[in-house]
Amino acid sequence: MRPAPFDKLIRRRDHLPMPLPLSVAIVCKNNESTIGRTLESVARLASEIVAVDSGSTDGTIALLEKHGARVIRSPWLGHVKTKQLALEACAQDWILCLDSDESLDSDLRARVQLPETLAGSSADGFSLRRKVFYQDRPLNFAWQPEWRLRLVRRGRARWRGLDPHDQLALVDARAIERRLDTGFVRHDSISTWAEFFAKQAAHARTMAQSMHREGAGPSAFRLMVSPVGAFLKQMVLKQAWRDGWPGWLAAASTASGSLMKHAILFELANTANSDLGGGPGPATGPAPGPVSGSLSSSASRPASRSASGGE
Repeated sequence: MRPAPFDKLIRRRDHLPMPLPLSVAIVCKNNESTIGRTLESVARLASEIVAVDSGSTDGTIALLEKHGARVIRSPWLGHVKTKQLALEACAQDWILCLDSDESLDSDLRARVQLPETLAGSSADGFSLRRKVFYQDRPLNFAWQPEWRLRLVRRGRARWRGLDPHDQLALVDARAIERRLDTGFVRHDSISTWAEFFAKQAAHARTMAQSMHREGAGPSAFRLMVSPVGAFLKQMVLKQAWRDGWPGWLAAASTASGSLMKHAILFELANTANSDLGGGPGPATGPAPGPVSGSLSSSASRPASRSASGGE
């Protein structure tokens, strides 16, 4: 086959969409198995990718460099502070905050690319819908609907919350927040349920420590009631049973996370050593899902709040 004339190659290049005035902020550590999808989903969409890495020893850094990301190496500062570091390092007018196990589906990516979404909007931030995936299939009922503020104007938002339940929030009470109701953020937080339950245990400990530092005390009533309430919320209100057996396990994970959190609060309040070993760094994978029933990231890498729901 004869090569295309040079002038045709130029025209083809000129028809490629220009990157948006958009930064992508990511925190990571040893996320080689998921971060590739994250980076592919924003390739040629954003003008820059900023990644704060807390000591990856696998292929994470190589994947970031392959996609032209600017890598900032930092010790793990906790979920909130590490994500804030990534946010503040971004230089573009708009910032998309993603966990290293999250990616945009094609419909959401196309919506972000529309001129009226960013350049033509008066909004200060957009909430995006997030869906947890298991074995390449979405959970359409467990933890749904889950809206997360993730796309914001630079300087208009900050990361807040108690580790590991971080939350991006607009700083001005008069700021305008809207929803992008086309497409969703894919959340690959569950490789196996055994691993996911281990993440829940790690995040339950972290959350209990955060609550203890804030002065929260143990409650026998919450220890008894909250796990049951978390399970029923997912199974009855969210209809997680419609996701099949993974939905049952999703509900069970929120209940177990709630149980462990309140149980650990009892230990913290009644032992001299209130650190319980701490938790030196990010879990090896972002938070499992929503917070109101489950806990978020993994035990060895950073993540967003929980895989989905938990009290």
